[in-house]
Amino acid sequence: MNDAFLTIWYDASCPLCATEMHALQRHAGAESLRLIDCSPPGFRDEDVAAAGFARADLMRLIHARDSEGRWLRGVEVFERAYRLAGIPGVADVFAHRRLRPLWDRLYPLIARHRMLISRLRLGALYSRTIDWAARRAARRARSCAGGRCGVDTRRF
Repeated sequence: MNDAFLTIWYDASCPLCATEMHALQRHAGAESLRLIDCSPPGFRDEDVAAAGFARADLMRLIHARDSEGRWLRGVEVFERAYRLAGIPGVADVFAHRRLRPLWDRLYPLIARHRMLISRLRLGALYSRTIDWAARRAARRARSCAGGRCGVDTRRF
């Protein structure tokens, strides 16, 4: 198995959640990003139970476990998943020290209302946006491969 991998427990019954996770997995690869659907009512997972989490915890906020066995929740899952998918610009936005408190407050609201948000049918647009960001990140990585990069790397 890959050194850098993430197992994510997510709500596959949520169209927006499923679209995002599958788009990220498409770019990270199944060996880097393992997805586990925690939405079935009878869901049970030994790793989750051993960590002291219940299905309700997983359905409230996204959870993940990294290759070193550390558990991640909420925004930190997205930050890591976008890095593994090769989209560091988005990961940096989630990790930004000034924006992180905002994301940490905003994400639980989004998670709580994810089914309502999914009804807006933004999934396809979101998937295309992730694909575009991944292609852009790959082009940047190729253009910077020689150690010199013409891209302005300053952020915020």
